[in-house]
Amino acid sequence: MTRRVRKAVFPVAGMGTRFLPATKLVAKEMLPVVDKPLIQYAVEEAAKAGIEYFIFVTGRGKAILVDHFDHAPELEALLRDRGKHEPLDELLGGLPKPGTILATRQQEPLGLGHAVWCARAFVGDEPFAVILPDDLVMSDRPCIGQLIDAYNEVGGNVVAVEEVPRDQTNKYGILDLEGPPGKLCKARGLVEKPDPADAPSTMAIIGRYVLDGRVMEELGRTKPGSGGEIQLTDAMNATIKDVPFHGLQFDGQRFDCGDKVGFLKANMCFALERPEMRDKVAEAIRDIAATLK
Repeated sequence: MTRRVRKAVFPVAGMGTRFLPATKLVAKEMLPVVDKPLIQYAVEEAAKAGIEYFIFVTGRGKAILVDHFDHAPELEALLRDRGKHEPLDELLGGLPKPGTILATRQQEPLGLGHAVWCARAFVGDEPFAVILPDDLVMSDRPCIGQLIDAYNEVGGNVVAVEEVPRDQTNKYGILDLEGPPGKLCKARGLVEKPDPADAPSTMAIIGRYVLDGRVMEELGRTKPGSGGEIQLTDAMNATIKDVPFHGLQFDGQRFDCGDKVGFLKANMCFALERPEMRDKVAEAIRDIAATLK
């Protein structure tokens, strides 16, 4: 029987250099998609999937991420006094329960695996989720919830995957599949950013993981790998002899919000999902498209 997944780790220590100068003083995870920051989408996705504890692995200048999930007494009082109940409800509705937001620091930029390992005191030996806010997923069922469902079925490590063009495999962790790709693919390993000629498949991991607690143990022993960083994929590979490993082709559309074009696309698509904005945004998109030659 699998243990319940109660905790999610959010590695948010990155500097966001691809979005400078916007991220000079503002954490990249606070960049808004329509009117909500990326980190709030990530936390809400986890909460809807039943996650109880939200663990932020931050860096210098990232205290605002924790502050965002705290009360703002002056602003709340102002909205209340002016009878602005709808924005007040929106503001309060995004707050997790007291004591469920936890934070620790990654003092050095030593990679995703190191960032996850920094959360070890909070995670312990439990299975846990990892959510990268840069990957925003639009779906009816929360993406991390789909992974938790799969984990409850097969146990071990389950990662979200999508098929990518072969010439892009050097941008992702790629699954080495045991058989033909399916909805839930069993893998015998994974390779971090392989050259397209050497990639074992075109099934790429995106920023959603449900991991067996033994991965955290392995991270404590993992040496720097690709790029001189401690790779989460190396620790996952080290556990394959002990726990099953699967990739789930999730239902939904993923937006790479660490990329400027992907971020702009996410803003348009999420705006089109808002009934009060849909017609005006669609008209604006048509107007812009009409100016292109």
